[in-house]
Amino acid sequence: MAHDASHLPVQDPVALLRERFVAAIDAAFPTLRAEGVAIDPMIVASKQAELADYQSNAAMGLAKRVGKPPREVAGAILAKLQLDDVCEPVTAANIAGPGFVNVRLRKDAIANALMSMDAPSLGVALSGEPHTIVVDLMGVNLAKQMHVGHLRSPVIGDAIARLFERVGHKVIRQNHVGDWGLNIAMTTARVMRLASEGTLSIDRITLDDLDKAYAAAQAECQRDMAGLAAARQWHMGPKVIAELEAQVDGATNAFLEARKTLVALQAKEPATYAVWKKIYEVTMRTCIEVCQLLDVKVTDADSAGESSYADELAPMVDDLISRGIAVQDQGALIVRLDGSGLAIPTGEESIKEPCLIRKTDGGYLYATTDVCAVRRRVQKLHAHRGVYVIDARQNLHMRQVFLTSKLAGYATHPKTGKFAQLEHAAFGSVLGEDGRPFKTRSGDTVKLADLLRETFERARQAVQSKCDERNVTLSPQELEHTSRCVGIAALKYADLSTDKAKDYLFSFNRMLAFEGDTGPYLLYAVVRIKNIFRKAAETGVLAGEGSSWKQGPIGVNAPAEKTLALALLRYPGVLQSVGATLDLHRLCQYLFEVAGCFASFYDQCPVLNADDAAVRASRLRLCDLTRRVVEDGLGTLGITAPERM
Repeated sequence: MAHDASHLPVQDPVALLRERFVAAIDAAFPTLRAEGVAIDPMIVASKQAELADYQSNAAMGLAKRVGKPPREVAGAILAKLQLDDVCEPVTAANIAGPGFVNVRLRKDAIANALMSMDAPSLGVALSGEPHTIVVDLMGVNLAKQMHVGHLRSPVIGDAIARLFERVGHKVIRQNHVGDWGLNIAMTTARVMRLASEGTLSIDRITLDDLDKAYAAAQAECQRDMAGLAAARQWHMGPKVIAELEAQVDGATNAFLEARKTLVALQAKEPATYAVWKKIYEVTMRTCIEVCQLLDVKVTDADSAGESSYADELAPMVDDLISRGIAVQDQGALIVRLDGSGLAIPTGEESIKEPCLIRKTDGGYLYATTDVCAVRRRVQKLHAHRGVYVIDARQNLHMRQVFLTSKLAGYATHPKTGKFAQLEHAAFGSVLGEDGRPFKTRSGDTVKLADLLRETFERARQAVQSKCDERNVTLSPQELEHTSRCVGIAALKYADLSTDKAKDYLFSFNRMLAFEGDTGPYLLYAVVRIKNIFRKAAETGVLAGEGSSWKQGPIGVNAPAEKTLALALLRYPGVLQSVGATLDLHRLCQYLFEVAGCFASFYDQCPVLNADDAAVRASRLRLCDLTRRVVEDGLGTLGITAPERM
């Protein structure tokens, strides 16, 4: 049955062709699906644009299955194919070589789909009911400066959150703050001691002060037992032994003081808790400021520290024990994940290493808190999906947490009765151009705030150089805004355009370049289109036409117009696909491809100088749609385009 081209859904042409070819293969060979054969029509863009837009390569693979020659299989598929509404007539002449089926899309079908896409939504619509999705996108620690190692989690996590929001889901961001436990108690104890000695003012304390206190607290609690044992074994003399004994005694006392402070914190003893609260506020204020600099949507309301789970841990552990989920093992409490105790759910892989829930001394671990977090996020927040943007080195830990949560029933959604989809969006490290972990010249870890400031300064120099080259003058305010946009685009795109699971090389020169696959290049593509409309207004090209060009038809007659149009139509499908896989680099690849298609279109198809008013209006509309798609895609990645550059 033929379809009305004017009512075609806005979708990737490849997806549309896949749908039609699958239906044709089903109709031609109905036994395949009954036999459980996965039908892949193998739709690819044609390498010879003069012959076809796309081709299906399915016939060769199906030939052996159905016991017929590939060209005969192709003919059988073609006989059932319903493409009159979207393609030029498909006949036996469209079968090429051993059985390729070539198709060329109808220009009016492309144009109608484009006009349908030219709406505020850009054709992006949620395919089903909106879900609640929790994105764990940061993991800062109290009393410590954010450093370059904290760059990827908020950048990737924020982009994932924005993507889900863009396609219509409810997103809950979570900044899982390391704000509890013995290490924090050590720091709190030291800060309180320094304050009592008058060497530190709690009211004026800074994050740098806390950073130093944290490191010093760790050091003063480390007992040099190995050194003392060696000194005694090798009879190094009473002075050396006495010094080492004093160090061990001092460290022991500091450790015991920290343990007392931890007990006081857990009881929320007013004086101790007030100092901890100050440490929390100073740390989180700086964290939120850095997020704002980076244009990452994380606020105080999104932060859920380990401390917020403190009162939930003991009841949860009791629940695990009472139901036989957790068992004693050499004094510790574990959950066996290898199938030897509990049946592993269908479709889940067993893990030989058990999940340690409670230590022999009764202390809880990161895993305890993380399982508790899954329980809260699924049972209370009703998350259908949980995405954890965490270092790839935590792979085993996350697998243990997810499987433990499923075995305990904590990951079962209370309304659907199905497991929430728990995913570890693992990411690699940030490396310097020498291929080693990114450090300062002195070998210190780079503070994230310092990295951002240097990025913005280098971006300002790059923007100024570009303006000088093109004889463009920006006001100081414009220069500041544009430099910030370029800096953020450079940082984020360099990260997001790389497969997140891999390490990536950090290079200011490469990521700030205005040519090639970079954030600044894509910003320039947007600004270039804005310049077309600015020039049209300045020269009066559209005088008398007003906004009538917005209502005119879109033509796709020139090859470059068609190539750009087909690329634009893929946008809704790309967003849905990236939402399923979390492969953000594929959205980057798509935007870079669209920018390249537009560059070719701009070179080959005059816009303001078009001879025909209808052609000019059509191309203006195509330009405007391109700008909106690229800006929307960049916005989904957390990147904002300036007006001029």
